Amino acid sequence: MLYTSVKNEKIKNIKKLNNKKYRDKLNSFLIEGEHLVKEAHKNNCLKELIVDENTDFNLNMETIHVTENVLKYLTDLDNPPKVMGICNKLKENPIGDRVIILDDIQDPGNLGTIIRSAVAFNIDTIILSKNTVDLYNNKVVRATQGMIFNVNIIIKDLKEIIPTLKNNNYKIYGTKVTNGKNIKELEKTSKFAIILGNEGNGVDSDILKMCDDYIYISMNKVCESLNVGVAASIIMYEFNK
Repeated sequence: MLYTSVKNEKIKNIKKLNNKKYRDKLNSFLIEGEHLVKEAHKNNCLKELIVDENTDFNLNMETIHVTENVLKYLTDLDNPPKVMGICNKLKENPIGDRVIILDDIQDPGNLGTIIRSAVAFNIDTIILSKNTVDLYNNKVVRATQGMIFNVNIIIKDLKEIIPTLKNNNYKIYGTKVTNGKNIKELEKTSKFAIILGNEGNGVDSDILKMCDDYIYISMNKVCESLNVGVAASIIMYEFNK
């Protein structure tokens, strides 16, 4: 069936997935572009496929064919993709040995970058605080370049999960410019959790007190700080050596 009207009830319900309230209610989220759709399908997360009527794209599954005006309605991009999809929200799996903890990250691009780098540098699990930007925000999902489907991501109260990790012999590292250890000189452990903080405020002071050790990235003193996505990528690279 071809959907031609943005007033169609099914199309209006898909549009609602741009809103966190409805993503939570329906336990689903929207993805855009062939690459993301292929990654979702490969990882058995794709529920429905949405394809432009003039585009030859087939995954042998339930497909919603739509006109260009419907695609423009569904996306928040200036140039609508020819292929979109509806996915089930990700299943939360048991925590692995190599963990990144994100304390109230707010920028969607930063979260997407960290997820992408986490896969690149073999992080098992990403733990998001409950006030971190929504994992299924369209900008976050696009910034992951499909890597959102390739790493375990869970949402927890950090003040509850960190003591649990400590009791299970994880070494907890907090990122801190002062009184920390140079990451290049750190003796790495096989079971660890690294905490990165909010773009403006860093890691919450109460959470920092829970850490076993503090780490920092040595850099030119002219530069006071790094973007959290860049810093996270450097730290994960060093821990992957």
